Amino acid sequence: MNYTVDHKPIIGLEVHIELETKSKMFCSCSASHFGKKPNAQTCPICLGLPGALPVPNKKAIEWTVLVGLTLNCQIPIFSKFDRKNYFYPDLPKGYQISQYDLPLCQNGRLDGVKIRRVHLEEDTAKLIHTIVKSKKCTLIDFNRSGVPLMEIVSEPEITSALQTKTFLQKLQQIVRYLGVSKADMEKGQMRCEPTVNLKIVKNGKTQFTPLVEIKNINSFRFVQKAIEFEIGRQLEEFRTTGIEKQPGNKTTRGWDETLGETVPQREKEEAADYRYFPEPDIPPMKWDKFTINNLQLTIPELPSQRVARFIKQYGLSEYQAKILVETKEIADFYEEAIAAGKKHKTNPKEIANIIINKRIDIERISPEKLVEMMIKEEVKPIIGKEQLRRTVEQVLETEVKAVEDYRKGKTTVIEFLVGQVMAQTKGKANPNQTRKLLLEKLG
Repeated sequence: MNYTVDHKPIIGLEVHIELETKSKMFCSCSASHFGKKPNAQTCPICLGLPGALPVPNKKAIEWTVLVGLTLNCQIPIFSKFDRKNYFYPDLPKGYQISQYDLPLCQNGRLDGVKIRRVHLEEDTAKLIHTIVKSKKCTLIDFNRSGVPLMEIVSEPEITSALQTKTFLQKLQQIVRYLGVSKADMEKGQMRCEPTVNLKIVKNGKTQFTPLVEIKNINSFRFVQKAIEFEIGRQLEEFRTTGIEKQPGNKTTRGWDETLGETVPQREKEEAADYRYFPEPDIPPMKWDKFTINNLQLTIPELPSQRVARFIKQYGLSEYQAKILVETKEIADFYEEAIAAGKKHKTNPKEIANIIINKRIDIERISPEKLVEMMIKEEVKPIIGKEQLRRTVEQVLETEVKAVEDYRKGKTTVIEFLVGQVMAQTKGKANPNQTRKLLLEKLG
């Protein structure tokens, strides 16, 4: 049976981020494991050998609290580590040192989404599925075992795949600005597991589809696709069978990027299944206001604050400021170029336009060199007026929604249109001429 039902997605997030400390969470082995020779960075502690005792990494604890403060979390006076018991080949001890009822941070907020907790644990080993002597097998690399892993858990109040993607991108940007992790999803430094179900109203009665946790996602684009697919799958299943016929337990499904679908994996454990109890080898932690205040003072200027300052201080549009602030490296490069260009009275807006529209490679060109090139007009746009006019007209015909938004009063969209013209001309158009011509055409 196929019929229309009123439904609302309910999405919660568990985000794991590897902290870029020099050593692992409970031992002195190097925490830099990506691309290294398998099992070359291990010791009795991270291999879980009998008698080996963990010693907590102070820097990892402080960085976790720093992230919590940035996410507007409360920092409880007492916190402790717990043992999370489960048996899996990637867990050498048969348990993971994690946190349960007394996390380092709780009750925060980012972009309107409530953060339930931010806690710290050790990462597991890495399973490698391969073929050896014509037989399928699974190998284990313990280099990752014991790397500091921060987990950020949201409340289940996100309502769309796009909102999820935006939240994760801002979270990644923040931890990169703090310098605690590169948070590269493709390298497994940031891993996201969305939990999805639907609130369905049928005949005045509210029902909920069973919870599904999605795993094996390695990009923001796939996060959005996986959630969108899962929403559609759950809705179709409800339409076909009715909610009362569906299984009640929380399950996990993996994202198959080749199929573009989520696929069944297993039933999800609940907290009771892990038999948490306090870690007996690590004393509880107690915080004081002086320490927390000192950590608060180390928080740098965050992306949203820098965007606001760029707009106010340099007269940039919101569009320009957001592009320049996308990474700390580009934002720093921009301000260094402004400083280098002061004695030449170089306009900050012109520097911004050149960086954005000419796609300056900041790895190869120094801020001083960029200013020098601008003075010598080596990066001066060279497109002719007639070609510019044709390109502007083409962009206006293509970007119908942007044109509509501008005419409805969203004037900042003009910078998006400038960017589209610059892309079409491979950065050869003059931004000021482009903006002027667009305004004339838009009336």
